[in-house]
Amino acid sequence: MDYEIYDLGDVTLQSGVTLPDAFLAYKTYGTLNEKKDNVIVYPTAFGDQHVQNEWLIGHGMALDPHKYFIIVPNLLGNGLSSSPSNTPPPFDRAHFPQVTIYDNVTLQHRLVTEKFGIQRIALVVGWSMGGIQAFQWGASYPDMVERIAPFAGLAKTWPHTNVVLDGMKAALLAAVHFDSSKLHQLTSADMRAVGRVYAGWGVSQAFYREGLYREMGFESLADFMTGVWEDSFMKMDPHNVLAMLWTGQHADISATPSYNGDFDKALRSIQALACIMPGSTDLFCSADDNEYEAKLMPNAVLHPIESIWGHFAGRGINSADNQFIDDNLKRLLALSTNG
Repeated sequence: MDYEIYDLGDVTLQSGVTLPDAFLAYKTYGTLNEKKDNVIVYPTAFGDQHVQNEWLIGHGMALDPHKYFIIVPNLLGNGLSSSPSNTPPPFDRAHFPQVTIYDNVTLQHRLVTEKFGIQRIALVVGWSMGGIQAFQWGASYPDMVERIAPFAGLAKTWPHTNVVLDGMKAALLAAVHFDSSKLHQLTSADMRAVGRVYAGWGVSQAFYREGLYREMGFESLADFMTGVWEDSFMKMDPHNVLAMLWTGQHADISATPSYNGDFDKALRSIQALACIMPGSTDLFCSADDNEYEAKLMPNAVLHPIESIWGHFAGRGINSADNQFIDDNLKRLLALSTNG
């Protein structure tokens, strides 16, 4: 096991449901300094675990463990933190309670403050659903978070993004003929169709047209469809995926007691220096949506990743995109804050 567990005890979620013996799985990189001000929080995205974040951490990079103490908390529902697949009855599998982005960030805040005694965070960074957690940190704890850098991630699930996630969910529910009483029958093999649905959204039209999957070692489009989309989704537990899809579909930084659904107010409240990096060809976390969000934030700049890798411009696969993200993070971390 290359990660640690933080036991949260019985947690009352935003829904009002109490999840007994909840826990966060997390991994740290680097050393917390004496002043406890060299902290970077880097939450995981939908379906990812901490290892999928490690491409952005390294000596000489912006997220340098020789310089910073980097905490990677795993998303609830991802199979490592409390999830349908690892929670005993009565909250196992299809009975797992609904978890929000707000729940995730509130529990991450407990980890950061209770476990490590941290009061200032230099940066919260994340890709995709990790990006929305970065926005949520900024909105929930404006006095604590100095900088945020969401890439290919939105501050809420806009209607079109919701439709994309709904298509993935429908592909899974079709396996049990949309009968919610049969959800326990779902298996990882049923995830194959979900991967196929996501294949049309993860990368851009130009990516397919130019056959960039060959750069990833796939001879043909058929090999790519099987080797990336089917295989990666079939490694996921279907109940975990349904839980994370629910979290994703209901994501909104203003769906909290503080903002009561006032999205613009939530954006305006983010005091952190923000570098927002949408993928220029991202088909479902669109640069347009990020542009709306950035305009309302007092200290935000928008730096699109000019790339035909779509949503996967933030996935750590294409070296030019990786370099762009790392360079922007270095610039952001070099900016002084009044903290």
